[in-house]
Amino acid sequence: RRRGEGRSGNMGKGPNDFLKAVANAGKSKGLQKLRFYCQVCAKQCRDENGFKCHCTSEAHLRQMEIFGMNQGRFIQGYSEEFLKDFLNLLAVSHRNSRVSATIIYNEYIAHKEHVHMNSTKWTTLTEFIKYLGREGVCEIDETPKGWFLIYRPEDKEEKMRMAQKGKRERAHEEEEERGARLI
Repeated sequence: RRRGEGRSGNMGKGPNDFLKAVANAGKSKGLQKLRFYCQVCAKQCRDENGFKCHCTSEAHLRQMEIFGMNQGRFIQGYSEEFLKDFLNLLAVSHRNSRVSATIIYNEYIAHKEHVHMNSTKWTTLTEFIKYLGREGVCEIDETPKGWFLIYRPEDKEEKMRMAQKGKRERAHEEEEERGARLI
């Protein structure tokens, strides 16, 4: 056998390459620094050099050209996705309870596939929380310990109950009117 060949005779497939592959797979599982993430390409780089190489790659430059043609649409899409995912997390984990905005945000960014806030129309968490309050999506309040919010989504079941109650009340009123007309 020649040097560098593994047992199978393939170049580059020796035991050292296997260990390197396992180490690289382990590194790619967890979250990396936000600094080295490209939202447009959805590519995470491990370090500054990798990110620099990615930014000069043909694929990235092609994506940036597409992005440059209609920035508003991309940012709006990322913003809508961020809002939907954030509210979904709130509805599942913290429905109708008062919770710190930073706690929710940290839970949100713990998911590897999340939309990064710096690719949305909101530049800070405070700006996003104020937006939620202004739009009436959440009840918000600022305290010395930071921003807190309460998310009370309208349940479909609750809407149906209210609609049934309204129908019963209207039917009862109509019944009373008919009774009054007969008398």
